[in-house]
Amino acid sequence: MDDDSLVETWHQVLAMHARTMCALERELGEKHDLGPSEFEVLDRIVHHDTNLRVQSLCDEVHLSQSALSRVVARLEKAGLVTRGVCSSDRRGVFVCITDEGRARHAAALPTQRAVLASVLAPATTSS
Repeated sequence: MDDDSLVETWHQVLAMHARTMCALERELGEKHDLGPSEFEVLDRIVHHDTNLRVQSLCDEVHLSQSALSRVVARLEKAGLVTRGVCSSDRRGVFVCITDEGRARHAAALPTQRAVLASVLAPATTSS
């Protein structure tokens, strides 16, 4: 693949990411009062079905520790998660989903999946 093709592919990836994030921001925000990063944190905790260490969440949601800390603080203020200290390692902080967080995630999940299907499915079928 030549440089021009690589750059064109990169631009397509960026455009798809921007379209997807804008659609998620709009739909999750209007319908569920969640941003895409907030939904993603809830989704990862639900997916693992356990409390997750902040560092593990950083790796999975591709946010810096400071950005993730702000997202978790918003979720905590909304009553959707709590933070707890690891009993075996006092430096470790866990993020724990609340019952309200599970309910909000369950309500928002079909919206997130519908957005992904509408934005990403056309791209995969045209390939």
